[in-house]
Amino acid sequence: MLRVCVCVSGGGTNLQAIMDAIDSGRITNTQIVRVISNNKGAFALERARSKGIDAVAVSPKDYEDRELFNEALTRCVDEAGPDLIVLAGFLVVLPMMIIKKYEGRIINIHPSLIPSFCGKGFYGLRVHEAALERGVKVTGATVHFVDEGTDTGPIILQKAVEVLPDDTPKTLQQRVMEQAEWQILPQAIHMIANGQIK
Repeated sequence: MLRVCVCVSGGGTNLQAIMDAIDSGRITNTQIVRVISNNKGAFALERARSKGIDAVAVSPKDYEDRELFNEALTRCVDEAGPDLIVLAGFLVVLPMMIIKKYEGRIINIHPSLIPSFCGKGFYGLRVHEAALERGVKVTGATVHFVDEGTDTGPIILQKAVEVLPDDTPKTLQQRVMEQAEWQILPQAIHMIANGQIK
């Protein structure tokens, strides 16, 4: 049974997609052991608690400096004893100690086709604003392993989504979530849980 710790910052739609996929059997051999958010008000924590999943907030605001926050976050992850850490809209740069300790066992979902519109500063709506500004006809989402860089780890899955002429950043974001993110993130977890990805 793959023990998964999901890290989120906001509403938790990707978390919901994972929970739904576990319930429906699209993800097998997997259990979410903890949900962690850097935001105490994140709706994702409610989503987790309503399913009886351990949900914890570790906010940088509660710590004097970044180092103390990083230590607390690392402790919170370690306590859950995860086999896999899933970053599902987690707007915190992971401390190096977590990246090194869980090397090859951290995945992230990014709302573009990497290497486009990724790296420092590209998150949330900014990604879709940049795609529309550039005039691309196709965008999408990428699940990748996390390494020391920003969005630089090995790619696991990608799915393309068409950009429509009347798209706004908001409509594009929604379609990328529905057509790509909510499909490939559960698929990647299922593949890892069942030994299809090393």
